[in-house]
Amino acid sequence: MSQTSFDDDDLFGEAAEEMSADVEEHLAAARTELPTADSIWETEADNVLGVLNGLKSALDVGEAADHLRQAKKWFTLGSRAEAFENPEELQEEIETVEQLLETVDEASDEVSGLTATIPALRGDLQEAHEAADAASAESGGAAEAEEAE
Repeated sequence: MSQTSFDDDDLFGEAAEEMSADVEEHLAAARTELPTADSIWETEADNVLGVLNGLKSALDVGEAADHLRQAKKWFTLGSRAEAFENPEELQEEIETVEQLLETVDEASDEVSGLTATIPALRGDLQEAHEAADAASAESGGAAEAEEAE
């Protein structure tokens, strides 16, 4: 039968290893949830609205924010306990994923704005051109009437 050690230092070391593994696992899961480069670059759409809707869907980050939150939570706890061998490296990885997530969120917001604006703009432009065509037809008809007199 093996003897289990309940020494505080051994338990702390074990807990520190588990925290570090949790941080790494959550960071990896957050990266996995981020869109792929191809998914936001390539498209199969017939018009601009289709492209925007496809891009909006491609920019979905899934549960990346939740995984990042978990990584930061365990990192904060482990850092305060001075449990990590290379906290600077983990902090850098967290910041990189966080910045990337923020950039994707900002892009998603911009695409959402365009998705709402483009159909209204299209309608307004159609009306403007129809009005211009109608005005041109009226002025053309009036010019022909003057020439006939």
